[in-house]
Amino acid sequence: MENIMKETIGEVVAENFRTAAVFYNHGIDFCCRGNRVINDVCEKKNIDPNKLEAELREALETAERGVDDPRTWSLAKLVDHIVPTHHRYIEEKSPILLQFLAKLCKVHGEAHPELFEIHEHFQYTAGDLAAHMKKEELMLFPQIKKMEITQNQGTTWTPPGFGTVKNPIAMMMQEHENEGDRFVKISELSSNYTPPADACNTYRITYAMLDEFEKDLHRHIHLENNILFPRAIELESALV
Repeated sequence: MENIMKETIGEVVAENFRTAAVFYNHGIDFCCRGNRVINDVCEKKNIDPNKLEAELREALETAERGVDDPRTWSLAKLVDHIVPTHHRYIEEKSPILLQFLAKLCKVHGEAHPELFEIHEHFQYTAGDLAAHMKKEELMLFPQIKKMEITQNQGTTWTPPGFGTVKNPIAMMMQEHENEGDRFVKISELSSNYTPPADACNTYRITYAMLDEFEKDLHRHIHLENNILFPRAIELESALV
């Protein structure tokens, strides 16, 4: 990548996921808004482009490329990684976080009213992501797998009832962006998941879990927005 700063964030993170940590440390959204050019983001956020470029190149130079590069995986393997790794993670952690947040509101809400807002935001996240993942698992992902099978077998492609995969993909990406925006608010309300001095163990654990949840969501959305979805659209174009 000779002109790395003219690449989009998503392209660079797709090249190697280790660069995600660099973007994260600078407060740059690499998943939901990965289509932005790095130079433009630096200018908008008043970030030193030379410093950022040096950090990105260091991450790329020390990274090892190999069989674990998701870009080398089949679309079926990508889907079969995303669902048990990231979808099931959300299903497992959401009810625990909702329970903990409800408890914190009851015990600490008077002294820390921001907890009520965090709880409300996460309630929307849990509900919306549950519906989002069901749409992917029941509608979009099976079609992506079917397209790959069609290509591998050399058979004729029959478009799905919803027309083109671009339609559900556009919807999924918009929903990804909504969740990214919601977690920006949660992070701000929690002072970047920093528990207050009077925080109990549940308080600290809840904030640590929210931080972990956001990081996993970023990785999850990156795999879909920057790798799975573009490749699915490209494959569909080749089949039509």
